[in-house]
Amino acid sequence: MTMILVTGGAGYIGSHACVALLAAGEDVVVFDNFSNSSPIALQRVQQICGKSLIAVEGDIRDERAIEQVLTQYNCTAVMHFAGLKSVQDSVAEPLEYYDQNVIGSHRLLRAMQRSGVKTMVFSSSATVYGTPKFLPYTEDHPLNPVNPYGRTKLIIEDMLRDQYVSDPSWGIAILRYFNPVGAHESGLIGEDPRGVPNNLVPFVAQVAIGRRERLNIWGADYDTPDGTGVRDYIHVMDLALGHLSALKALDSPKCFSVNLGTGTGSSVLEVVRAFEKACGSTIPYDIKSRRPGDIDAYYAATETASRLMGWTAARSLEAMCADHWRWQSNNPNGYC
Repeated sequence: MTMILVTGGAGYIGSHACVALLAAGEDVVVFDNFSNSSPIALQRVQQICGKSLIAVEGDIRDERAIEQVLTQYNCTAVMHFAGLKSVQDSVAEPLEYYDQNVIGSHRLLRAMQRSGVKTMVFSSSATVYGTPKFLPYTEDHPLNPVNPYGRTKLIIEDMLRDQYVSDPSWGIAILRYFNPVGAHESGLIGEDPRGVPNNLVPFVAQVAIGRRERLNIWGADYDTPDGTGVRDYIHVMDLALGHLSALKALDSPKCFSVNLGTGTGSSVLEVVRAFEKACGSTIPYDIKSRRPGDIDAYYAATETASRLMGWTAARSLEAMCADHWRWQSNNPNGYC
């Protein structure tokens, strides 16, 4: 057994990664400031696994606090989820995103360096690719993010690659994932966005549960089979298991970047229909004009993750919607 530090471990993806780690026999210490998450998620994680974890409240920009946790608990690796993640908010508040995402990651890396912890699995994003030059996105696609959120992720990726070049004894996995949806099959943990959801499936779920009146579909004139935007949706537990596979792949020093997606795109209307089947009711929606910057479609090439980590996504869109609905219907107001 080893002790893994999970930054942002109470968040949506982080909490599911904690389940995967604990189920695999790892020990976990979570470092989270709970600015966009709830400590209740960590209680539920322990309930699911029948195993305890350690939770430390703190800010990723507090370098000394991170170093203390790394040394106190003899951590051997870090899974780094902490940071802000809204594309729209990053456009409105870019300095806050550079502060928390980039500076926070820099301080985490310095704390790791001083503590002698040289293994990291980093939560990156497909937003680093920007507008598709070709599809599916392969890992060698040009990196040209079109919003501050994506640029913060690319800067962190560059920091990690530069650190590896300077010290090849590090092990670094950079995971570029696509559109996480769904929830743990228990219905105990799931996505609990603060305010208006930025992503499609949680918004659909809130319409289905009655928290919101209607869904707005932004554009129905894209060059796609039904005219609505196509995205690569991945079940959050497949994503969590991808992080576990990445950690296992870092059994020797290396630095690699991989996509985590299904390799298949689903349109907005396909997601709506799948969710209607899951919840047993109709999702009312209105067609609106396209939003500036939205693209027709994007989805992942997944061969590299399979080759380097032995990982492939296993769950269908129908399973994603069914699990998300179970979470939402059991927790109509999230963790409140």
